[in-house]
This record gives sequence, C-alpha cells and structure tokens, in this order.
Amino acid sequence: MGAIPRGQVSTYGGVARAAGLPGRARLVGRALRLAPGAMHLPWHRVVGAGGRIVFPPTSPAHREQIRRLEAEKVLVKNGRVNRDFMTTLEVR
Repeated sequence: MGAIPRGQVSTYGGVARAAGLPGRARLVGRALRLAPGAMHLPWHRVVGAGGRIVFPPTSPAHREQIRRLEAEKVLVKNGRVNRDFMTTLEVR
C-alpha cells in the first residue's frame, strides 16, 4: 500500500494482486483495518472496484477519505474516484 503514489489510488483487488494474493481483496481491507496507526499506511489511497469509496456515505471514514484524497488533488465525485487517478501496482 505504501507503493501507491501520492495523488493516485488503487483498488483493494489491485493491492491484493500486487501482494501475490489474487482474489483476496477483503483480506487487504482487513489488514488495513487491523494495522496499527503507527504504521501510517496510506489507507485513503485504496478504493473499491470502479473507484468507489466503500465506506457508507454518511460515515466519518467516508468523509475523511474524501478529504485526504482531495488534499492530494484526487478528483472524487459522487463517492467515486475519477479513473485518471487509478494506478496499477507492480506484482511481486
């Protein structure tokens, strides 16, 4: 996840594939949820399929993810990241 450049996003599935775990997108979500805050992982750069922010629209996490992405100049509209900001990670 640290390989996602500032101003870019990847999907949970893309991160899983890059880690050599194709089909394990939910595992990526779990790892992000359980990772200690001291790791400072760029969790906000990971989105669902099609660039969708997966947190419920009224949740604080949804608002925080949008805030962080917009601070990096990532275009978010209607809870989705513009495809121009999607990146493909290198598979290990």
